[in-house]
Amino acid sequence: FKEHNLNFKGFVFFGLIAVNNNPFVIEYNVRMGDPETEVVIPRIEESLSEMLEDAIQGNLKTRVAKTNPDYCTTVVSVSGGYPEAYEKGKEISITDNSETLFHAGTINNNGTLLTSGGRVLAATCFGDSLDSALANSYALTQKLTFEGRNYRTDIGKDLKQFV
Repeated sequence: FKEHNLNFKGFVFFGLIAVNNNPFVIEYNVRMGDPETEVVIPRIEESLSEMLEDAIQGNLKTRVAKTNPDYCTTVVSVSGGYPEAYEKGKEISITDNSETLFHAGTINNNGTLLTSGGRVLAATCFGDSLDSALANSYALTQKLTFEGRNYRTDIGKDLKQFV
């Protein structure tokens, strides 16, 4: 950045994949990733806006972020047909709204929650281990229903060798 006289202040996101137990970068962006952000933001135990202001002012060198030390996982419920042509307008039922749900492809239609995109809801939960965080996220995912709903069942399996 210095050689081009750029003063970048913001996020750099690296998307990684494990191949034969080795990490490889498959993408990078100057924004936070989705759904990765859904497990980063909840772990921050201080004002995110103050942290961002410190970044703008160049004061991050002296800051140590306060974060929740527990594991945090998210499981995304997606519409039928995702990632290709996905269905919209399916009524969503949430039997327990006491946990953290990030809405993405939802719309409130006169008090009825409907699907409106491919990635619909992210069930984000904490746990004192990777297994317990995953169990909590999958349990919350089971409390969400809509016609055609799908979700991955292998979240975190490739990470267990590292924890």
